[in-house]
Amino acid sequence: MRWALVGASTIAAEHVLGALRGAGQDVAVVQSNTASRAAEFARTHGIAAFGTDLDAILSEAEIGAVYISSTNEKHHAQALAAIAAGKHVLCEKPLAMSVAEANQMVAAAKAKGVTFATNHHLRCSGSHRAVRDLVASGRIGRVLSLRLFHAVHLPGHLQGWRIDNPAAGGGVIPDITVHDADVARFLTGEDPVSVVAEMTSSGMGQGVEDSVMSVWTLPSGAMVMAHESFTHPFAGSGLEVHGTEGSIFASGVMTQQPVGEVTLVTASGRESVPYPTHNLYGQAVADFLAAVEGHGRPAADGRDGIASLAVALAVRKAAATGTRQMVDYGGGA
Repeated sequence: MRWALVGASTIAAEHVLGALRGAGQDVAVVQSNTASRAAEFARTHGIAAFGTDLDAILSEAEIGAVYISSTNEKHHAQALAAIAAGKHVLCEKPLAMSVAEANQMVAAAKAKGVTFATNHHLRCSGSHRAVRDLVASGRIGRVLSLRLFHAVHLPGHLQGWRIDNPAAGGGVIPDITVHDADVARFLTGEDPVSVVAEMTSSGMGQGVEDSVMSVWTLPSGAMVMAHESFTHPFAGSGLEVHGTEGSIFASGVMTQQPVGEVTLVTASGRESVPYPTHNLYGQAVADFLAAVEGHGRPAADGRDGIASLAVALAVRKAAATGTRQMVDYGGGA
């Protein structure tokens, strides 16, 4: 297919553009609200066309799909425009600023008959898929709890609106908590029911939270403890899944690279778990293209995007109010 990039973003430049080209896709045009940014992105990355008029780009019949990686508040309108034009959509997380908007996007894609996916890259990782397989196969028995720690130091070139613009969807909760929500759902197959949380602005964020800790309850009774931050340069990241018959420790795996170690611990001892080290974004693109062709589903579809957003918004509300919040999926999960 021929693709349009909606948003001249860092993630498009560093990860998705190469994944699309690696899958034999033609990235034909890049759109940005700023003409100079679109022009520079196109020149730097060898894209033939660029522009600021999204409707004009979407009117081109040869464009079959769009990848949306603009700031968060733009996703809803841009996705609806692409869907209305009959384009398949791969959208960055969080899908929208509200669960209602996300549900509207997913419903519109279903009505139009186009493929709609959320770019939750972590579930495309060989390490995460290996952990999921261990859980599903019963190697650790009944799941009792998960621990997700995704506290990092946000690099300077990624800060900008993420740390000072709530209107654009800034803050660590929409940026990272959505990832952990998706990971928990991916590993357990369960949608969190309720959450309690605390958040703070500990030095980086201006007007938005830059650190949050929360505990989520799953329908099975299992609990999830999550920690996300922009301000922890040496904390490391990882996940743990603890069950009645064993535990899984995965260190350094909450990343865009296929790295880290996975260890299974049972009564038999410690076992290093091998996993494939494919490119995460290449896997996401491959799964998306297969879904477009009618084979299976995207790695993370629209419902997955709704669910991760719903959990993140519940975490933010719980932290803001100091009260337990039920997760409201708006009928979409």
